[in-house]
Amino acid sequence: MTKILIIRFRRVGDSVISSSLCSSLKESFPDSEIHYIVNEHIAPLYEHHPDIDKVISFTNEEMHSITAYIKKCRRIVKETKYDIIIDTRSTIKTLFFSIFSLRTKYRIGRSKKYNYLIHNHRVNNKYDGIRDNAQLTLALLDPLNTGYIVKKNPHFKLYYTTDEYTKYREYMESKGIDFSKPVIVCAVTARLEYKVWDKEKMRTILERIINKYDAQLVFNFGDNKEKEAAQRLHEIMNNAPHIFTNIEANNLRKLIALLANSNFFFGNEGGTRHISQALDIPSFAIYPPNIPLDNWLPNKSERFQGIELKDIVSDVKNYETLSYSEKFALIDIDSVWEKADKMLEKYI
Repeated sequence: MTKILIIRFRRVGDSVISSSLCSSLKESFPDSEIHYIVNEHIAPLYEHHPDIDKVISFTNEEMHSITAYIKKCRRIVKETKYDIIIDTRSTIKTLFFSIFSLRTKYRIGRSKKYNYLIHNHRVNNKYDGIRDNAQLTLALLDPLNTGYIVKKNPHFKLYYTTDEYTKYREYMESKGIDFSKPVIVCAVTARLEYKVWDKEKMRTILERIINKYDAQLVFNFGDNKEKEAAQRLHEIMNNAPHIFTNIEANNLRKLIALLANSNFFFGNEGGTRHISQALDIPSFAIYPPNIPLDNWLPNKSERFQGIELKDIVSDVKNYETLSYSEKFALIDIDSVWEKADKMLEKYI
């Protein structure tokens, strides 16, 4: 049995995209045992995932205590003799998994100045001009072609049980959702404020969606700060009955169930959009100036779309001299509505 370790710390979106490695490897090595290392708060996403045999998580305390972190890294690789280690970010910190496992035949990482003695297979960060993060991630499988036939599957998926789906659906109904009408999950806030599109513009788009499609909009939010921002927008919109801020998904398993029970995702780009795509829910996202759509919308298709500055600013003079906020402001209501409305007409 081939034993494989994949290391993918950081955010929700990063880990969801990188889970395509797990699926590709399971397809290539059906008898393999695949372990996936992520931050503790992200780990629940991968429950019931058929291509991940074990999720290994690190708590915030372990991540911030170098002693605890190193001890855990060593214990993990000593307990399981891995045949393949794939270090998706290849930071100085993640090198410890390979340092303690120098007999592993394939120690694969990104090409960095400091890891040439540790990773015996290194992949360039820029890969034949490809910017799609799923394809960039799958490039880490290329070194395996020297000894195996490896299939690359760029599609990432998440899974839920019938019980999770049904219980959350009942919860949504108890909060007033009518499933005979469209349900759209809306990311009107974001963990980082600079990623939030202008709230008045967002309001106009949401009102158009309600008026045209009689849709029910569930405002998704993370922490209390995001919740307060979502509730303020609801108040500005006169507490419209088509909007729901009383439906909470306060953990990732519930967020999966919420999205699974919806017809569409709309809003600010972020981890929730990646989860919706992993569940095959049609989605449209607004990308801020520093989040290139080509990078962060893998497998773009009619079903998964978005808008970014380059879609509308090709003729703007002195564009490069504008501030971040001035650039973001160039994404206008009509441009968003034109693209989003076409998708809504098709999918709801």
